[in-house]
Amino acid sequence: MRQRRMGSSGLSVSRLALGTMTWGRTTDEAGAREQLRTFLDAGGTLVDTAHGYSDGTSEEIIGRLIDDDVPREDLVICTKSGISRRSGHRVVDTSRHSLLSQLDTSLERLGTDHVDLWLVHTWSDEAPLTETLSALEWAVSTGRARYVGVSNFSGWQVARAMSLLEQARVPLVANEVEYSLTNRTAEPDLLAAAQALGFGLLPWSPLGRGVLTGKYRNGIPADSRAASRDFPRFTARYLDDRSTGIVEALAIAAKGLDVSPTEVALAWVRDRPGVVSPVVGARTTAQLRTSLASESLELPEELVAALDEVSA
Repeated sequence: MRQRRMGSSGLSVSRLALGTMTWGRTTDEAGAREQLRTFLDAGGTLVDTAHGYSDGTSEEIIGRLIDDDVPREDLVICTKSGISRRSGHRVVDTSRHSLLSQLDTSLERLGTDHVDLWLVHTWSDEAPLTETLSALEWAVSTGRARYVGVSNFSGWQVARAMSLLEQARVPLVANEVEYSLTNRTAEPDLLAAAQALGFGLLPWSPLGRGVLTGKYRNGIPADSRAASRDFPRFTARYLDDRSTGIVEALAIAAKGLDVSPTEVALAWVRDRPGVVSPVVGARTTAQLRTSLASESLELPEELVAALDEVSA
Protein backbone atom coordinates (compact mmCIF):
# COMPACT_ATOMS: atom_id res chain seq x y z
CA MET A 1 0.00 0.00 0.00
CA ARG A 2 1.32 3.42 -0.91
CA GLN A 3 2.13 5.96 1.79
CA ARG A 4 1.22 9.63 2.01
CA ARG A 5 2.35 12.56 4.11
CA MET A 6 -0.17 13.92 6.58
CA GLY A 7 -0.61 17.32 4.99
CA SER A 8 2.69 19.21 4.96
CA SER A 9 3.97 17.40 8.06
CA GLY A 10 6.64 14.71 8.14
CA LEU A 11 4.20 12.03 9.33
CA SER A 12 3.86 9.24 6.76
CA VAL A 13 0.76 6.99 6.80
CA SER A 14 -0.90 4.41 4.57
CA ARG A 15 -3.45 5.87 2.18
CA LEU A 16 -6.17 3.74 3.75
CA ALA A 17 -6.74 3.73 7.52
CA LEU A 18 -8.28 0.91 9.54
CA GLY A 19 -11.28 2.10 11.53
CA THR A 20 -12.08 0.33 14.81
CA MET A 21 -15.33 1.93 15.94
CA THR A 22 -17.13 -1.43 16.06
CA TRP A 23 -14.34 -3.38 17.77
CA GLY A 24 -15.71 -4.72 21.01
CA ARG A 25 -19.27 -4.28 19.81
CA THR A 26 -20.05 -6.08 16.54
CA THR A 27 -16.45 -7.23 15.97
CA ASP A 28 -15.01 -9.46 18.69
CA GLU A 29 -11.33 -9.69 19.58
CA ALA A 30 -10.65 -12.66 17.33
CA GLY A 31 -12.18 -10.84 14.40
CA ALA A 32 -10.23 -7.68 15.26
CA ARG A 33 -6.98 -9.65 15.35
CA GLU A 34 -7.67 -11.09 11.91
CA GLN A 35 -8.57 -7.66 10.52
CA LEU A 36 -5.43 -6.04 11.89
CA ARG A 37 -3.20 -8.80 10.52
CA THR A 38 -4.89 -8.55 7.10
CA PHE A 39 -4.50 -4.77 7.10
CA LEU A 40 -0.81 -4.90 8.01
CA ASP A 41 -0.11 -7.65 5.48
CA ALA A 42 -1.57 -5.34 2.81
CA GLY A 43 0.89 -2.62 3.82
CA GLY A 44 -1.47 -0.57 5.99
CA THR A 45 -0.12 1.36 8.98
CA LEU A 46 -2.72 3.89 10.21
CA VAL A 47 -5.17 2.54 12.80
CA ASP A 48 -7.95 4.87 13.96
CA THR A 49 -9.75 4.61 17.30
CA ALA A 50 -11.20 6.89 19.99
CA HIS A 51 -11.61 7.12 23.76
CA GLY A 52 -15.36 6.65 23.41
CA TYR A 53 -15.46 3.77 20.90
CA SER A 54 -17.32 0.83 22.45
CA ASP A 55 -16.87 2.51 25.85
CA GLY A 56 -13.11 2.03 25.59
CA THR A 57 -13.14 -1.61 24.48
CA SER A 58 -11.80 -0.69 21.04
CA GLU A 59 -8.64 0.78 22.55
CA GLU A 60 -8.30 -2.12 24.99
CA ILE A 61 -8.38 -4.65 22.14
CA ILE A 62 -5.71 -2.72 20.23
CA GLY A 63 -3.62 -2.66 23.40
CA ARG A 64 -3.83 -6.43 23.78
CA LEU A 65 -2.94 -6.97 20.12
CA ILE A 66 0.15 -4.74 20.29
CA ASP A 67 3.30 -6.80 20.75
CA ASP A 68 1.31 -10.03 21.27
CA ASP A 69 0.38 -10.02 17.59
CA VAL A 70 2.04 -6.97 16.02
CA PRO A 71 5.01 -4.80 16.98
CA ARG A 72 4.10 -1.31 18.21
CA GLU A 73 6.46 0.25 15.67
CA ASP A 74 4.45 -1.22 12.79
CA LEU A 75 1.42 0.90 13.72
CA VAL A 76 0.58 4.56 13.38
CA ILE A 77 -2.04 4.90 16.11
CA CYS A 78 -4.60 7.70 15.97
CA THR A 79 -7.02 8.20 18.83
CA LYS A 80 -9.51 10.93 19.67
CA SER A 81 -10.72 12.54 22.90
CA GLY A 82 -13.66 14.79 23.77
CA ILE A 83 -16.64 12.44 23.44
CA SER A 84 -17.71 9.83 25.98
CA ARG A 85 -20.90 7.98 26.83
CA ARG A 86 -21.35 8.35 30.53
CA SER A 87 -24.40 6.48 31.77
CA GLY A 88 -25.19 5.60 28.17
CA HIS A 89 -25.57 9.21 27.02
CA ARG A 90 -23.28 11.02 24.59
CA VAL A 91 -21.25 13.63 26.46
CA VAL A 92 -19.06 16.22 24.72
CA ASP A 93 -16.35 17.81 26.87
CA THR A 94 -13.36 19.49 25.24
CA SER A 95 -12.03 21.14 28.40
CA ARG A 96 -8.33 20.75 29.12
CA HIS A 97 -9.10 18.62 32.17
CA SER A 98 -11.32 16.18 30.27
CA LEU A 99 -9.12 15.91 27.19
CA LEU A 100 -5.92 15.18 29.10
CA SER A 101 -7.70 12.79 31.44
CA GLN A 102 -9.13 10.87 28.49
CA LEU A 103 -5.75 10.82 26.74
CA ASP A 104 -4.07 9.30 29.80
CA THR A 105 -6.84 6.69 29.97
CA SER A 106 -6.38 5.93 26.27
CA LEU A 107 -2.64 5.46 26.70
CA GLU A 108 -3.25 3.06 29.56
CA ARG A 109 -5.75 1.06 27.51
CA LEU A 110 -3.44 0.98 24.49
CA GLY A 111 -0.47 -0.02 26.60
CA THR A 112 1.80 2.60 25.06
CA ASP A 113 3.46 5.76 26.29
CA HIS A 114 2.41 7.79 23.24
CA VAL A 115 0.03 7.93 20.30
CA ASP A 116 1.24 8.97 16.89
CA LEU A 117 -1.75 11.23 16.22
CA TRP A 118 -4.19 12.67 18.78
CA LEU A 119 -7.34 14.49 17.71
CA VAL A 120 -9.98 16.59 19.46
CA HIS A 121 -13.03 14.51 18.53
CA THR A 122 -15.42 17.38 17.83
CA TRP A 123 -15.91 21.14 18.05
CA SER A 124 -17.63 22.47 21.18
CA ASP A 125 -18.71 25.95 22.23
CA GLU A 126 -18.71 24.92 25.90
CA ALA A 127 -14.94 25.26 26.38
CA PRO A 128 -12.78 28.13 25.09
CA LEU A 129 -10.85 27.09 22.00
CA THR A 130 -7.61 28.34 23.57
CA GLU A 131 -8.16 25.97 26.50
CA THR A 132 -8.89 23.04 24.18
CA LEU A 133 -5.76 23.72 22.16
CA SER A 134 -3.62 24.04 25.28
CA ALA A 135 -4.28 20.33 25.85
CA LEU A 136 -2.89 19.54 22.39
CA GLU A 137 0.18 21.67 23.11
CA TRP A 138 0.74 19.91 26.43
CA ALA A 139 0.36 16.45 24.87
CA VAL A 140 3.07 17.21 22.32
CA SER A 141 5.44 18.88 24.79
CA THR A 142 5.20 15.94 27.21
CA GLY A 143 5.61 13.30 24.51
CA ARG A 144 2.14 11.83 24.93
CA ALA A 145 1.36 12.60 21.26
CA ARG A 146 3.74 12.90 18.34
CA TYR A 147 1.27 14.89 16.19
CA VAL A 148 -2.09 16.52 16.88
CA GLY A 149 -5.20 17.54 14.99
CA VAL A 150 -8.96 17.84 15.16
CA SER A 151 -12.08 16.04 14.00
CA ASN A 152 -15.39 17.31 12.65
CA PHE A 153 -14.17 20.92 12.45
CA SER A 154 -15.39 23.24 9.69
CA GLY A 155 -13.01 25.18 7.49
CA TRP A 156 -13.01 28.35 9.59
CA GLN A 157 -12.78 26.37 12.83
CA VAL A 158 -9.67 24.46 11.78
CA ALA A 159 -8.11 27.64 10.35
CA ARG A 160 -8.63 29.41 13.68
CA ALA A 161 -7.20 26.46 15.58
CA MET A 162 -4.14 26.39 13.36
CA SER A 163 -3.48 30.09 13.83
CA LEU A 164 -3.61 29.75 17.61
CA LEU A 165 -1.39 26.68 17.69
CA GLU A 166 1.18 28.38 15.47
CA GLN A 167 1.94 30.71 18.38
CA ALA A 168 3.05 27.64 20.36
CA ARG A 169 4.89 26.22 17.34
CA VAL A 170 2.71 23.11 17.41
CA PRO A 171 1.46 22.20 13.93
CA LEU A 172 -2.09 20.98 13.47
CA VAL A 173 -1.73 18.24 10.86
CA ALA A 174 -5.14 16.57 10.42
CA ASN A 175 -8.91 16.98 10.40
CA GLU A 176 -11.06 13.84 10.43
CA VAL A 177 -14.46 14.53 8.85
CA GLU A 178 -17.30 12.68 7.18
CA TYR A 179 -16.74 12.69 3.43
CA SER A 180 -18.04 10.44 0.67
CA LEU A 181 -20.02 10.49 -2.55
CA THR A 182 -23.19 10.72 -0.44
CA ASN A 183 -21.85 13.49 1.80
CA ARG A 184 -19.77 16.17 0.11
CA THR A 185 -20.30 18.91 2.68
CA ALA A 186 -16.53 19.05 3.16
CA GLU A 187 -16.44 20.77 -0.23
CA PRO A 188 -15.41 23.38 -1.05
CA ASP A 189 -14.10 25.07 2.13
CA LEU A 190 -12.35 22.14 3.83
CA LEU A 191 -10.67 20.79 0.72
CA ALA A 192 -9.41 24.24 -0.18
CA ALA A 193 -8.32 24.92 3.40
CA ALA A 194 -6.45 21.62 3.63
CA GLN A 195 -4.45 22.41 0.52
CA ALA A 196 -3.80 26.03 1.44
CA LEU A 197 -2.97 25.51 5.13
CA GLY A 198 -1.21 22.16 4.92
CA PHE A 199 -3.32 19.80 7.03
CA GLY A 200 -4.55 16.42 5.84
CA LEU A 201 -8.14 15.21 5.62
CA LEU A 202 -9.10 11.83 7.04
CA PRO A 203 -12.58 10.97 5.68
CA TRP A 204 -14.68 8.89 8.05
CA SER A 205 -17.54 6.82 6.66
CA PRO A 206 -16.11 7.05 3.12
CA LEU A 207 -18.65 4.41 2.05
CA GLY A 208 -21.64 6.57 2.96
CA ARG A 209 -22.33 4.66 6.19
CA GLY A 210 -22.40 1.45 4.18
CA VAL A 211 -24.86 2.60 1.51
CA LEU A 212 -22.20 2.90 -1.21
CA THR A 213 -21.35 -0.81 -0.95
CA GLY A 214 -24.66 -1.48 -2.70
CA LYS A 215 -25.95 -3.79 0.02
CA TYR A 216 -29.14 -1.73 0.47
CA ARG A 217 -30.16 -1.79 -3.21
CA ASN A 218 -32.77 -4.49 -2.59
CA GLY A 219 -33.80 -3.70 0.97
CA ILE A 220 -32.24 -3.63 4.44
CA PRO A 221 -30.29 -6.78 5.39
CA ALA A 222 -31.01 -8.07 8.89
CA ASP A 223 -27.31 -7.98 9.84
CA SER A 224 -26.68 -4.43 8.58
CA ARG A 225 -26.17 -1.22 10.56
CA ALA A 226 -29.47 0.12 9.26
CA ALA A 227 -31.20 -2.75 11.06
CA SER A 228 -29.03 -2.58 14.19
CA ARG A 229 -30.17 -1.22 17.53
CA ASP A 230 -26.60 -0.07 18.19
CA PHE A 231 -26.66 2.43 15.33
CA PRO A 232 -30.15 3.99 15.25
CA ARG A 233 -30.64 6.36 12.32
CA PHE A 234 -26.92 6.04 11.43
CA THR A 235 -27.66 4.93 7.88
CA ALA A 236 -31.25 6.10 7.40
CA ARG A 237 -30.31 9.60 6.19
CA TYR A 238 -28.68 8.10 3.09
CA LEU A 239 -31.52 5.77 2.13
CA ASP A 240 -33.11 8.35 -0.17
CA ASP A 241 -33.62 8.94 -3.89
CA ARG A 242 -30.40 10.91 -4.31
CA SER A 243 -28.31 8.15 -2.75
CA THR A 244 -30.13 5.56 -4.86
CA GLY A 245 -29.01 7.38 -7.99
CA ILE A 246 -25.41 7.49 -6.78
CA VAL A 247 -25.41 3.79 -5.89
CA GLU A 248 -26.80 2.86 -9.30
CA ALA A 249 -24.10 4.91 -11.01
CA LEU A 250 -21.48 3.18 -8.85
CA ALA A 251 -22.87 -0.23 -9.77
CA ILE A 252 -22.65 0.58 -13.49
CA ALA A 253 -19.09 1.90 -13.12
CA ALA A 254 -18.03 -1.11 -11.06
CA LYS A 255 -19.42 -3.54 -13.59
CA GLY A 256 -17.56 -1.80 -16.39
CA LEU A 257 -14.28 -1.95 -14.47
CA ASP A 258 -14.92 -5.49 -13.18
CA VAL A 259 -14.55 -4.39 -9.56
CA SER A 260 -16.94 -3.83 -6.64
CA PRO A 261 -18.88 -0.61 -5.92
CA THR A 262 -16.90 -0.41 -2.66
CA GLU A 263 -13.62 -0.16 -4.55
CA VAL A 264 -14.92 2.57 -6.84
CA ALA A 265 -16.34 4.64 -3.97
CA LEU A 266 -13.11 4.41 -1.99
CA ALA A 267 -10.88 5.23 -4.96
CA TRP A 268 -13.01 8.33 -5.66
CA VAL A 269 -12.71 9.79 -2.14
CA ARG A 270 -9.10 8.67 -1.69
CA ASP A 271 -7.93 10.80 -4.59
CA ARG A 272 -9.83 13.98 -3.77
CA PRO A 273 -7.64 17.08 -3.20
CA GLY A 274 -6.37 17.28 0.37
CA VAL A 275 -7.40 13.75 1.32
CA VAL A 276 -4.69 11.65 2.96
CA SER A 277 -6.34 8.44 4.15
CA PRO A 278 -10.01 7.38 4.19
CA VAL A 279 -10.91 5.54 7.41
CA VAL A 280 -12.40 2.16 6.52
CA GLY A 281 -14.29 0.13 9.10
CA ALA A 282 -15.49 -3.41 8.50
CA ARG A 283 -17.63 -5.91 10.36
CA THR A 284 -15.81 -8.85 8.82
CA THR A 285 -12.37 -9.52 7.36
CA ALA A 286 -13.99 -10.32 4.01
CA GLN A 287 -15.46 -6.81 3.91
CA LEU A 288 -12.06 -5.36 4.80
CA ARG A 289 -10.38 -7.27 1.97
CA THR A 290 -12.86 -5.76 -0.49
CA SER A 291 -11.97 -2.27 0.74
CA LEU A 292 -8.23 -3.01 0.58
CA ALA A 293 -8.62 -4.07 -3.05
CA SER A 294 -9.27 -0.41 -3.90
CA GLU A 295 -5.54 0.25 -3.44
CA SER A 296 -4.81 -0.98 -6.96
CA LEU A 297 -7.69 0.90 -8.60
CA GLU A 298 -7.12 4.18 -10.44
CA LEU A 299 -10.33 5.70 -11.82
CA PRO A 300 -10.43 7.12 -15.36
CA GLU A 301 -10.96 10.88 -15.45
CA GLU A 302 -14.23 10.47 -17.37
CA LEU A 303 -15.61 8.20 -14.65
CA VAL A 304 -14.57 10.61 -11.89
CA ALA A 305 -16.37 13.42 -13.72
CA ALA A 306 -19.51 11.30 -14.06
CA LEU A 307 -19.51 10.44 -10.35
CA ASP A 308 -18.93 14.10 -9.51
CA GLU A 309 -21.98 15.03 -11.53
CA VAL A 310 -24.36 12.39 -10.20
CA SER A 311 -23.39 13.15 -6.58
CA ALA A 312 -23.30 16.95 -6.87
